[in-house]
Amino acid sequence: MSGTSDSVQNNIGPKRLVVGAHYGLRDWLAQRVTATVIGTYAVVLFVSALLAPEPGYGGWAGLFAATWMKVFTLLALLALIYHAWVGVRDIWMDYVKPVGVRLALQIFTILWLVGCGVWAVEILWRV
Repeated sequence: MSGTSDSVQNNIGPKRLVVGAHYGLRDWLAQRVTATVIGTYAVVLFVSALLAPEPGYGGWAGLFAATWMKVFTLLALLALIYHAWVGVRDIWMDYVKPVGVRLALQIFTILWLVGCGVWAVEILWRV
């Protein structure tokens, strides 16, 4: 192109301030790992329910009384909470543009997930 400077020719577009891109790979991997943990837990729970010698409350109470099941349930619960956090946080970041509203929604989400986690742990350790 004649008559144009190199700076104009190389200008692809305006420079963009990237604020959330550093979450990409880490969150993608976290979603896959937590989904694998949740899926494995679901399969173990389903097989345990099928093989339970006593269907009903007694069988479930016996299954969740075992320490390995409590630990696995706690791990699956933490995976579910983190999985939900990453997904909902990304929704807030992508679709809620006013910063104050987005921050309020993120704080509410954190409080809700922590509250649900505490409640679930309380129920789990009661068995």
